[in-house]
Amino acid sequence: MPGVMMTSLQTDRFKTGCLSINLLSPLSPNTASMNALIPFIMRRGTMTTPNMRAMAIRLEEMYGTEIVPVIRRIGEIHSTGFYASFPDARYLPGKEDVLPDVSNFLGEMILAPRTRGGLFLPDIVDSEKEKLDNIIRSRINNRQGYALQRCIEEMCRHEAFATMKYGSEKTLENVHYVALTQHYHDLLSTCPIEIFYCGSTDPETVADQLRTVFVTLPRRDLNTDIKTEVRMTSVEETPRVTKECKSVSQGKLVIGSRLGSFMEPHNIPAIRMFNDIYGGSVTSKLFENVREKLSLCYYASSFVETHKGLMFVSSGIDPKNYDSALDEIFRQLEDIRNGNISEDEMRAARNGLVSSYRALEGNQGSMESYYLANVLEDEAPPTPDETAALIEKVTKDDVVAAANSIQWDQIYFLYGDGEEVSDVVNE
Repeated sequence: MPGVMMTSLQTDRFKTGCLSINLLSPLSPNTASMNALIPFIMRRGTMTTPNMRAMAIRLEEMYGTEIVPVIRRIGEIHSTGFYASFPDARYLPGKEDVLPDVSNFLGEMILAPRTRGGLFLPDIVDSEKEKLDNIIRSRINNRQGYALQRCIEEMCRHEAFATMKYGSEKTLENVHYVALTQHYHDLLSTCPIEIFYCGSTDPETVADQLRTVFVTLPRRDLNTDIKTEVRMTSVEETPRVTKECKSVSQGKLVIGSRLGSFMEPHNIPAIRMFNDIYGGSVTSKLFENVREKLSLCYYASSFVETHKGLMFVSSGIDPKNYDSALDEIFRQLEDIRNGNISEDEMRAARNGLVSSYRALEGNQGSMESYYLANVLEDEAPPTPDETAALIEKVTKDDVVAAANSIQWDQIYFLYGDGEEVSDVVNE
């Protein structure tokens, strides 16, 4: 079908099957809230199963099948849809296959949600808007997550990546049920769709079933220009600094950087190795030195966003240790740049990453996330086991090269009332 792709993994390893359907569109502050709302409205009822009670009964008839909305930000691609988990036919009475029923129900939720006069019901839209608004507002309760998002917003203020996957309170407030219905129809007509299946059924049978389910899917003016803009260099020579005061008991320091010219697909294993050595594990330099030896923070870790080409260091500190913690975080990167990496550090990082990738194949949800994220960059992405094999080949020189490509871009610090914090505060 035009613009509809499927990744299928046939395996007898699991007692359940999983099926996800993901509608893809460019991440945008203008549409993020509408995109996020649509799956939650779809699950409130269809034209033949008009309310949540009826839908729950129908799911129970499919031996307790679970279908949940899934909203994701993958680089600057917005993915909205559903993830279904259901018993594999081999473990049901008479080996009954519920995949056709699950597929039909998913298709009905997506193609025939409950409407009146062709429009979403205003009371359902308002109800789901309120719930989504509560989710957006609640981000402040997770201070660590809030600080990370604020760093992203400041660092990527002119880039789509600054947009939260649920959108913002302001744009959500302005969503009207008529405009939302029109956006839903536009989305179905123009967006690429990625489908993932994992279970014992052969791929052709799954594909045939889904072709039947989505035969009425409208397709016109497909938006194939969905991608992530990767900026490899920082905007300014020195990191910008933003400090924000709120009621917090522990300072939250987040430092954002660009991965630089090393940000190429074939270098991802080396970037993963570098991150694990720098701050991605309990054997990392940030954990061992900044936290354990020097006691400059309550926690310190790093992670990479390879789709967008970014790295973030997140740390909880006492505000009086701000300068010392910042200097030591920078110094640990310089240590790697200078080749100060022991064989034990290389071995611990390699073993940890290889184990984590190979463990993915034991969890369907993890496999679904892995393949969806990777298929957006490569139509034939490596398997987790193949990625693990690539990591085993990463050398110390590769890690040093990755470290030397890093460019610090943004410093964000969230501190508490009454604390004295030096330097410029960017509002």
